[in-house]
Amino acid sequence: MISEKEAKNIILNATQDFGVEEIPFIKSVGRILKEEILADRDFPPFNRVSMDGIAIDLEKFKEGQNSFKIEGIQAAGSKQISLKNSNNCIEVMTGAVLPNHTNAVIRYEDVIIENGVAKIQIHEIIDFQNIHKKGKDKKAGDVLVHLNKKISAAEIGVIATVGKSIVKVAKQPKVIIVSTGDELVGVDEIPLEHQIRRSNVFSLVSLLEKLNISAETAHITDDKPILKQKISTYLKDYDVLLFSGAVSKGKYDFLPEVLEELGVEKLFHKVAQRPGKPFWFGTKTENDNNFNKIEKNNIKEQAVIFAFPGNPISTFVNCLAYFYPWYQKSVQCNQNEITAILGEDVSFKPNLVYFLQVKLASEAGNLVAYPVKGNGSGDLASLVNSDAFIQLPNNKIHFKKGEVYSVLRYRN
Repeated sequence: MISEKEAKNIILNATQDFGVEEIPFIKSVGRILKEEILADRDFPPFNRVSMDGIAIDLEKFKEGQNSFKIEGIQAAGSKQISLKNSNNCIEVMTGAVLPNHTNAVIRYEDVIIENGVAKIQIHEIIDFQNIHKKGKDKKAGDVLVHLNKKISAAEIGVIATVGKSIVKVAKQPKVIIVSTGDELVGVDEIPLEHQIRRSNVFSLVSLLEKLNISAETAHITDDKPILKQKISTYLKDYDVLLFSGAVSKGKYDFLPEVLEELGVEKLFHKVAQRPGKPFWFGTKTENDNNFNKIEKNNIKEQAVIFAFPGNPISTFVNCLAYFYPWYQKSVQCNQNEITAILGEDVSFKPNLVYFLQVKLASEAGNLVAYPVKGNGSGDLASLVNSDAFIQLPNNKIHFKKGEVYSVLRYRN
C-alpha cells in the first residue's frame, strides 16, 4: 500500500499528449486552447464613441463657446463623417466611430437641444472625454487568449471578434467506463432482492462530461474468460479504461489478475486513504506486440487503466482526486488548488488520508466546509447532501475548526 501523495505522483508521471484537433469555435466551450489568439487589428479598431451625445472640437469650448449647431449624425456602424465647421457639433451614438475633427463627446444628459442647437450644461470637459481611444485595449498582434487556456463564453467572444471560425484545441482521450459484477442490472430494469441497478458508471460519465469528455460505457459479468476477452479489445481501442469494482479481495474480483495476464503493468494497488483504498492503477504500452499500432502524431502511446473500488463514494472521490489531475496535466491545463476552512472539529483515528464529505458555505468571504454524516463508502445518497470532499492528512488524529485544507469540489 502506498501513500496518497505517491499514488498521485505515479499517476501524473503517466500523463500523455493526445494531440490537437481543429473544431468550430462555437463548439469549443470547455475545451483547452492549443494556439494563441492574436488581435487581428487594434482594439478598439477606431476611436469609439462610448456615450450617446454630441461630438465637438474641444478648442471651441475652451475658448468659451457652449452652444453648437448640429451639423449631422454619426450612427454606429456607419462610415466616418467629418465636422465641416468647428463651431458646430455632430450627434453621435454609442459604438460609432468618432467623427473627424472632433475630440470630445458630451453625453445627452449634459446638453439641452433646441431648434437644432445643442447647449452644453457642464463647465468642465477634458480631451477625448467619453471616447474609447483606438488601440487602448490591445494592439494588432497582441496575444488576446493564451495557449492552454480553458475556453469559456468570455473567450468565445474574443475568438469571434478576431474572425477565428476554427480553433485548435487539445484532442480528448478516447475513454470507456466499465462496470463489473453479476449483482448489477440496467437502470430501467427491476432488480431482484439480491441485485442493484448500475449507478457508478453513470456518475463517472457525468464527472467526465464536466471535462467535456464523452465516454462510452460497458458492463461485464463476473466471468473471467469473458472479462479477459473484452478487456483485451478495450486495451486496443481506447486511451483510457475506467473500471468500477472487482479490485478488492473478493473471490470474483478478477480484474487485477486479468489485467496482469493481458500485459498491463501494475503501477500500484491500494492507497492509504479512506474511502477508496483498493484503487488499482496501471498502463499498457505500445511496445507490446499485441498492442494496437497507430502512426506517429496519432499515436496512442499507452492505454491508462484506472480501476476504482466498487463502492460508490470510493469511485466518485477517486475520479476527482486522481483522474481529474491526470487529465488536466495531460492537456496542460493548470488548475488552482481550492481550500476551505473546516467548520467543525473532526477526529479520524486510522493512519490514512481521509476524504471527508462536506457541505460548503461562503461566510465573510471565506469558503467554509461543514462535515456531512454518511454511512460509509456505500452510501450513495449522501453525495446529494454534499458539495465536495475535504482532504484531511494522515499525520494527525484531531482536526480543529478553523484549520484550512484542500477540497475536491464537485458542485458549483
